[in-house]
Parts: sequence; structure tokens; C-alpha cells
Amino acid sequence: MRTRRKQPDVPAPDGPWDEIVPGLWMGGHEFRGRSGRLESAVVRDEFDLVQTLLRQPGHGPDPGVEHQVWPIPDGPLDGTQLAGVIRLAQAAGDALDAGRTVLVRCYSGYNRSGLVVAHTLTRRGHSADEAIRLIRSRRSPWALHNELFVEYLRAGLPTARLLEELAE
Repeated sequence: MRTRRKQPDVPAPDGPWDEIVPGLWMGGHEFRGRSGRLESAVVRDEFDLVQTLLRQPGHGPDPGVEHQVWPIPDGPLDGTQLAGVIRLAQAAGDALDAGRTVLVRCYSGYNRSGLVVAHTLTRRGHSADEAIRLIRSRRSPWALHNELFVEYLRAGLPTARLLEELAE
């Protein structure tokens, strides 16, 4: 599910990816280039680890770059999907601790990637609201405009996961 299909007024990001904190980047598969037209964000070898939440062919990364893929919708997540988000955030934090650079990406680089990056930040001591503010200031004011994902972050992903599993 693409964000702009649901909300056509959401603008494409101005760049392919943005650094949220040192070594932790957030991005998407499309961005508005200098010409004003949409361009593809293709990852080569700029990052040590790429985490992809919506896979599109031809967008990289290059062979030899660690690539973790966990497709999730930009909507309600079940317990298994939330567990994957939690694992990705752990892997991102471990990579940062090892001095590696990490890109977390989805379609626009707003919601799904924001969920993983924000959870990575909360695991590193930020409150959910601090993480959300930081992401919006560094990536886009449109980042984490999916209110359900904001609710997941404020509840805490482990709690949200438990509640989703109980509801299943």
C-alpha cells in the first residue's frame, strides 16, 4: 500500500534519504528531484546495512551490501509484523554500535521506515515523542503521519505487539 494512494496531498520527499542521527538514515524509493519530477532512489554501496520495508526491483543495494527485507503495510500490523519491526530496530542499533551506517527505507521514507527508526531511537534512550520530533525535523514534517504508527510508538512496540497478538 502506498502512502500517496491513500493521501494524495502528501508530497514526495525532497531527497532520497536523510541522516536522523549519526550513521542512521531514513529514506524511500522515490523523491522529488531538483527538476521537480519524481526520481528513483537507488541504493548502491553508500550504506553498510540496508533495511527494506517495501521492496521494489532495481532499487538496490549492490551485491555485497547487507540487505534485510521485511515487507509490511502502511497500516495496521499484526503481532508477527511488529515482531519483525522490533528485530529490525535491534539489528539497526547493533550495526550502529559496530560503527556501521544504516539506511531504513520504505516507499516514501515516511511511515514504515519511521516506525523502525523511531523504535531504534527509543531503544537508545529517546522518548517516543522525542524520536518522532527528531525524525520529522530531519526527514520531513510528513514523516510518521500514520497516526496508528505514532500510537504504536507511544504505547511501546512490545506492548503494541502483545495487544495485537491478544486480539488475533
